[in-house]
Amino acid sequence: MKPPEAVVVDIEGTTTAIAFVHKTLFPFARARLDAFLAATPHDAEVEQAIAAVQAEAPGASVADTLRAWIDADRKAGPLKLIQGRIWRQGFEDGTLKGHVYPDVAPALRAWHAGGVRLAVYSSGSEEAQRLLFGHSVEGDLGRLFTDFLDTRIGPKRETASYIAIARRLALPREKILFLSDVVEELEAAEGAGLRVCQLVRPEDGTSPTALYRTAPDFTAVARMIGLPLPAAVS
Repeated sequence: MKPPEAVVVDIEGTTTAIAFVHKTLFPFARARLDAFLAATPHDAEVEQAIAAVQAEAPGASVADTLRAWIDADRKAGPLKLIQGRIWRQGFEDGTLKGHVYPDVAPALRAWHAGGVRLAVYSSGSEEAQRLLFGHSVEGDLGRLFTDFLDTRIGPKRETASYIAIARRLALPREKILFLSDVVEELEAAEGAGLRVCQLVRPEDGTSPTALYRTAPDFTAVARMIGLPLPAAVS
């Protein structure tokens, strides 16, 4: 089988340690909520997000509500937007650097140089994705991607979302490879006709499946699928 023409990557547990999101990004936003909300002026999107929080939890402190949502890892649009704005400040002033596993950047650069189209699909907002890869510990990786896709295209565990992604990429589904650590996401992607591979990283406690191909890192993915290998290991 020919190598895929596009690779779509999940973030948490795939390119990036789950601990980075939960132990670095979430606490960073949590600690800065009060200062961020007190700052003026806010743009229209932030004001709309604040109004949405107030409508859902009338009478409660906006900051307290958002902190509770962070602690519950709630996938709420207003929270994502406000977190994204706080993270933007941290990434742009150098306080934050996006974590990627050591094997990720060399593989992404080799795939990009080899003409493979790269995209991100994550439950994190498009802005958060751009910030993480654009200000990563390995430099600006954001420029390697053509598409940053979040759950506005659809939930990650629904087949229709991957059909929509293939339509967005304008490629036959069988020419797209989806990489994730989550079996339910792989199942949905395969159901849509995409090729799939599970990343099994011990640091993230991923449980390997017997249903799909598994790989410990992106170099192994490249060897297994026939993608370009980084120069250092080719």
